[in-house]
Amino acid sequence: MSMKSIFFIFFLGLLSTACAGTLKPFASDGCSAFPDGTIEQKQLWLSCCIAHDKAYWQGGTYEQRKTADLALQQCVASVGHPHIAQLMLAGVRVGGSPYLPTAFRWGYGWPYLRSYRPLSDDELKQVEIMTRNMIHIIDK
Repeated sequence: MSMKSIFFIFFLGLLSTACAGTLKPFASDGCSAFPDGTIEQKQLWLSCCIAHDKAYWQGGTYEQRKTADLALQQCVASVGHPHIAQLMLAGVRVGGSPYLPTAFRWGYGWPYLRSYRPLSDDELKQVEIMTRNMIHIIDK
């Protein structure tokens, strides 16, 4: 590994721990690029996606992300669509990385490159305050 590569990795790690910052207000686009339900029931699993978005918005550890993804799968399966649930699980596992500069990445409420780590006491307070006054915004 070159010295440039080592420096870059070190810099990214330093940046990710220094960038906690301020939590943006919660926003949800529903099931992102996926339908919110069936043709007959257009919002059948929308509540599952909004709950999943809330977990992704606040971020946290890798284990918390896995738990959120599995909860999405179970929620969608519980409304009678286990195959759709499997597709959604695959999609969020691939597309939800905190390292992708997307609006739906893990920890999207925080500045980019927060990475995987437990929320600090200050971050938990911000989540608590925002959650108390939460309004679900759907922009689809």
